[in-house]
Amino acid sequence: MRFLTSIVAAAWLLAGGAFAAPSATDLAAIAAVESRIAPIGSTEGKTLAARMAELKVPGVSVAFIEDGKVKWTRTYGVADASDGRLVRPDTLFQAASMSKAVAAAGALRLVEQGRLDLDGDVNARLKTWQVPASPHTAAEKVTLRRLLSHTAGLTVSGFPGYAAGKPIPSDVQMLDGKPPANTPAVRSFEPPGQGYAYSGGGYTVAQLLMTEAGGQPFPKLLDRLILRPAGMRSSTFVQPLPQAVVQKAASAHDPKGAVIQGARHTYPEYAAAGLWTTPSDYGRFLIALQRAYSGEPRAILDRASARAMLTPVLSSYGLGMIIEPRGQRLAIQHSGGNEGFQCHSFAFLDGSRQGVVIMTNGSGGWRLAREVLAATGSAYGWPPAEKSPEGSNRRAPLVAATAP
Repeated sequence: MRFLTSIVAAAWLLAGGAFAAPSATDLAAIAAVESRIAPIGSTEGKTLAARMAELKVPGVSVAFIEDGKVKWTRTYGVADASDGRLVRPDTLFQAASMSKAVAAAGALRLVEQGRLDLDGDVNARLKTWQVPASPHTAAEKVTLRRLLSHTAGLTVSGFPGYAAGKPIPSDVQMLDGKPPANTPAVRSFEPPGQGYAYSGGGYTVAQLLMTEAGGQPFPKLLDRLILRPAGMRSSTFVQPLPQAVVQKAASAHDPKGAVIQGARHTYPEYAAAGLWTTPSDYGRFLIALQRAYSGEPRAILDRASARAMLTPVLSSYGLGMIIEPRGQRLAIQHSGGNEGFQCHSFAFLDGSRQGVVIMTNGSGGWRLAREVLAATGSAYGWPPAEKSPEGSNRRAPLVAATAP
């Protein structure tokens, strides 16, 4: 494996800014991440390079945030194992399910503008498709808050994406499970509000709701509502990527470390899985949420919206984010996994508001991202998690238990 590191230690504001040297604490943390990774379930320390080789993860990109800045970034390995392109700080990765938090923030912007409401029946707003009538929805209704918190009682937990060159379905085709959609119809399987069940299908309902209310295609809408205001200049929901941007994008790799056919899958399920971004840009989004949660002026959300987003509804899941107590501190996190991409984000809402975003282009990156998170937390003295977050444990069934 080609293994190269590059560091950009920066005192960046949201829109970019002057560079600054990393502190001694930062340098020590970076050295610890690179030299003392402990595999999950083990206390044995290994180098990051060794773990990348063992897990067959070709490339890793990391960004660390603190006090409202992207403090440092670090990249390792290659963006594409077949051509040897190195991972750089501006290399794009698929954020996979980490897209949900960005989508949820966009939905809350529309609520603030009066275009949507959190707790009304979504069928009163939907125009081109309706959540089918069901005994499950006779008393309780599907609402935007329930869609964003995975408590709407809807099916289809996740999406495999579409291989390069394959036909791409419309929102309605995805929701009804009709060709060329490759997942079942999104249908009710339990009463809304009864329990937590992770549902990318629910986020696809929210996607349609948002595009109809916002009057723009989802990628343009989210660029206007969230990406530009948060300073995420390198990020996009456009799927597939425009050809002019492809050379900046990492390729997806299978469990053996080989580039998948077509290099990357397409995800028209934008809200659930469609964001292309960098760790630095996603770090800017986390900073934007931290600022909004604290009620700072000119934040991307008002304080009430941010508090609604970052307060658990059922289980530990809020609206697009898992809320995780760490001792006396409160943190937010979310992971993501698309075909050949695995990533994780974590940030504190208090104190110096530190956080880290780890993105990989290998199917084995799920384990590696968590190991990097653990090493980072240990290096900076973060309190341990009280228990494993519940937010991603229960999955919605692929097919409705009771046909509507």
